[in-house]
Amino acid sequence: MIKSELVDRLFKSNPRLYREDVEKVVNAILYEIGSALQRGDRVEIRGFGAFTTRMRKPRTARNPRTGSLVQVKSKRLPHFKMGRHIRQRLNGGEGAEPLTALDND
Repeated sequence: MIKSELVDRLFKSNPRLYREDVEKVVNAILYEIGSALQRGDRVEIRGFGAFTTRMRKPRTARNPRTGSLVQVKSKRLPHFKMGRHIRQRLNGGEGAEPLTALDND
């Protein structure tokens, strides 16, 4: 699912809202998650999962075109850990929540 499909689904399930408002809310949520990760904060959405960043150590890599060695600097990468409820829904385990109308399109 891409962002425009998410906006469409949310708009269809909330007909009293304007599409532009739904898009602004989705953009605001994604922006805030990105900003929090940039600051080094952890973002947790209960039942869904948690977003964090992890440090990747500096390393020596190889340029695939020339085969020469290249030094790669350390960097932060985003990491997502799935929440228990969504894992249960995906795997159909005990305690899994039933699918809602929003999930059935």
